Amino acid sequence: MFLPLSDMPNPRGTPVVNYLLLGVNIAVYLLVALPLSRAAVNPNDPALLEYVQAVPQYLNVPLSELLRRISAYDLFVFSHGFKPASPSVTDLFASMFLHGGFLHLAGNMLFLWIYGDNVEHRLGSVAYLLVYLATGIAATAFFTVFRLQSTVPMIGASGAISGVLGLYFLWFPRNKVKVFVVLFPFFVDTILLPARIVLGFYLVVDNLLPFLFASSQGGGVAHGAHIGGFVAGLAIAFGTDRLPEMVKLAGWRSFWRREVGGGEAPDTSSLSPRTAEVHERIQRGDLKGAVAAYFSLPVSHLKENVRAGDRLQIGYFLLKERHYNEALSVFRHYISDYPSGPSLDRAHLGAGVVLYQGLGQLTSAYQYFLSVLDVDPDADSENQARQYLAAIEARQKRRLRRS
Repeated sequence: MFLPLSDMPNPRGTPVVNYLLLGVNIAVYLLVALPLSRAAVNPNDPALLEYVQAVPQYLNVPLSELLRRISAYDLFVFSHGFKPASPSVTDLFASMFLHGGFLHLAGNMLFLWIYGDNVEHRLGSVAYLLVYLATGIAATAFFTVFRLQSTVPMIGASGAISGVLGLYFLWFPRNKVKVFVVLFPFFVDTILLPARIVLGFYLVVDNLLPFLFASSQGGGVAHGAHIGGFVAGLAIAFGTDRLPEMVKLAGWRSFWRREVGGGEAPDTSSLSPRTAEVHERIQRGDLKGAVAAYFSLPVSHLKENVRAGDRLQIGYFLLKERHYNEALSVFRHYISDYPSGPSLDRAHLGAGVVLYQGLGQLTSAYQYFLSVLDVDPDADSENQARQYLAAIEARQKRRLRRS
């Protein structure tokens, strides 16, 4: 048995939406599922016949035995869970907050509590809520493709939570997860494992293999929904990291108007004079002018027309001037354009410092500081990265002790 208990590092602040989702799921269980699961079924309820006809194993069961086995919550779930054979938008969203029992709820909420705060911090609260619902919808759609004629309702938050795990898998690969491991009688202990190993185990062993090789009944677990949600999360994370050129250029021009001199950014139809101007202004020590020339260029022209060293100087100048979002954009574009190029350690370090000092995103900063150590850094970059890593880890240990 492998049971995740916590992860590190964690972001600053309160994950409001994640706590809200936890609260809603728990409240629905306490206020709806628990009391209805203890309530008897009215034998005259028309929904009872429909339920029995949809669940074959109950067709030949005597009424007295049937009433003993079925609760009012079973009928509620049948009415409000998502049924592929008779899809409903209302049922689609309602099913995300219904659970089949305490263990079903507890497992889902544990995963949401461990992984959701990091993803919310990266996306922002509103976007996190929208992505959570979107991956839940994608999970249900994927499940439905393989169960088009099924009248058995699907319920649970695990499809949406699997989407959160997909986002986490791509965005926080170097985080560590504390896992309780039971290989009785040989090994029983808690260990720290890389997040991708834990989530890869969840995807492949817990879901993909059962989905491919288990019986069509699936033991009551919607493995297809888990896979669909996870893949949707991966796709959203991948797409978010690669915004369309138009969006990036809009940000470029916005910075020009706000910080450099107002009005519209210069026409970019003739690039040659300004590509040379970036380097010339840096040589003269006019960093602000170099930034102005740099941000007048389309993103697509940076790699071919601006020297790598000049781009790093612009990034660190923006960091010094506390233009954190713009500095982060410069460093990230540098890393994307030169994945094995010169001074990659300085770009990773700069991005990490922006996230740590300027934006307070410790979990994302942690990934960049670890990346510094992987790209053959110079002594100064390595020393700074290790200092930041030690500070983040010390902060997380203090937080764990307090909790």
